[in-house]
Amino acid sequence: MTEPIPVFDERPDRYKGYRGAARALLERERVGVWSDVLARTSRGDFAGIILPRSETADDRHIVIKMVSGYNVGLAVANVISMVERGYTEAHYKVPEKEFPVDGGKPNVVLFGTGGTIASRLDYRTGAVIPAFSPGELYGSVPELADVCNLRTEKLYGVFSENMAREQYIGLAEAIGRAIREEGIDGIVVGHGTDTMHHTAAVLTFMVQNPPIPIVMVGSQRSSDRPSSDAALNLIHAAKTAGTSDIAEVLVCMFGPTSDEYGLLHRGTRVRKMHSSYRSTFRTIGDIPMATVDRDEIVPLRSDYNRRREDREVTIDAVFDDRVSIIYYYPGMKADVIDSLIDCGYKGIVIAGTGLGHVNKPLYPALKRAHDAGVHVYMTVQTLWGYVQMYVYDTGRDMMELGVVPAANMLPEVAYMKLCWALGHSHERDEVKRLMLTPISSEITRREPHDGYLIYQGGLPEVAEFVAGNLK
Repeated sequence: MTEPIPVFDERPDRYKGYRGAARALLERERVGVWSDVLARTSRGDFAGIILPRSETADDRHIVIKMVSGYNVGLAVANVISMVERGYTEAHYKVPEKEFPVDGGKPNVVLFGTGGTIASRLDYRTGAVIPAFSPGELYGSVPELADVCNLRTEKLYGVFSENMAREQYIGLAEAIGRAIREEGIDGIVVGHGTDTMHHTAAVLTFMVQNPPIPIVMVGSQRSSDRPSSDAALNLIHAAKTAGTSDIAEVLVCMFGPTSDEYGLLHRGTRVRKMHSSYRSTFRTIGDIPMATVDRDEIVPLRSDYNRRREDREVTIDAVFDDRVSIIYYYPGMKADVIDSLIDCGYKGIVIAGTGLGHVNKPLYPALKRAHDAGVHVYMTVQTLWGYVQMYVYDTGRDMMELGVVPAANMLPEVAYMKLCWALGHSHERDEVKRLMLTPISSEITRREPHDGYLIYQGGLPEVAEFVAGNLK
């Protein structure tokens, strides 16, 4: 039996979050939160379900979710009438489902850490919050069962900006146990996109020579939005983990903004490059590893570590977080560096201008940092290209002060590697050896010719874009 719909006056929290003029309108029209209404306004008619309002929002709008799945805010001043057509209290929890097992499919472990790929909208605050456990992901993406056998384990439930030393070490150790003890075919890590490239880099240093793919995946748009990329990214990631021959730490996200295919990026050469595009992740200083869609994985290069049958992997999960990254700006004063020294930091990564430059007023602080045993490495803000500190006197002067050029390491990658290196040693020569010995293309001998111009090495959407702009 279906439960009877409560009459309007008996409904709990009829006006969740609404106040002032907005609440007065709802009271006048005898509608409230979860009412399915037809709203007539001076700008046309809108049909949908009235959603709770953020507690910090203004009192001049009513928010409804339309049939399309999108939300719209109706200005109270424009509303002529609102007629209730029904009442449906929404429950935004996806039930967990036990994953079906098929002996003919690869076995994949999904580690959940949080982020938009495992989230829903909190209508109390209007914010996207971690909500789904990894098991619930299958409940929302049943197509995963067509790709692999999936075991899920929720390690953390945090936004990616809250990933730090404890989570990095715990994640690396969990990956090591899964590889050695379970005989799995691949690993997927669900992660928020904002710092996913940081985690991909540090996992590359902490989990060396894996025999299987380790695929990081996220989504730019939460699962309750029609434009969400969560499902397709998960399918691509699971397919990569279960069947790809690329046994490295990878990031799997949209290639173009459409759902045509995904890209696999090497964990040390990838960066989030747009705040909202679904195709936000780009390989920098190189080309991506492969494309992936529902049917196949197409490598774009051949210099990768291949899948192996053994269970050998090096877990080197150390991390000293007394490291800072500084983005140099004109007029920067020495007290920025002095404060880091005084606070006990042991490493500094500088994203310098041009070929790796800072102003001369910083030189005394750089010398003080070197004398205090602080390890200082230089990267470039341009992202593409190499630090070239031999070209100008300023660069040579900084090297004499102890600043070490970090070739074409991305600033965030250099930061993660320095944290990892200092977890091993604080002896200057050993730290330098660790930093400048490539583990997985964090330093490359050369970059693709004009790669920064063609963006991704000539993928289809680039050719289409160029052709369209030449018309």
